Amino acid sequence: MVFNTGAALLDAIVLAVVSNDAEGTYGYKITQDVRQAIEISESTLYPVLRRLQKDGCLETYDMEYGGRNRRYYRITEAGTAQLNLYKTEWKQYSTKIAKLFAGRGV
Repeated sequence: MVFNTGAALLDAIVLAVVSNDAEGTYGYKITQDVRQAIEISESTLYPVLRRLQKDGCLETYDMEYGGRNRRYYRITEAGTAQLNLYKTEWKQYSTKIAKLFAGRGV
């Protein structure tokens, strides 16, 4: 993709992916789901997950899987509020860009 993905858009995508499972989801699956929209490495994703957790948007818990602990991420109430803000902003932003591309101005 020729367009850069800024931190806010990456946060929005990750929050959207995590919000799809009320019980939470784990890092590798998040990476695979995010890759449906943008190319991302796990080394890029984990700092995003830690930042969102530090900001109170995600909470974590560990669960045993195959003899090992797997860390799960679940969206918080604050994370849901932030995701809703991102959705509103994205709708306005993408509508303006689409109008410009269609030659109609904003």
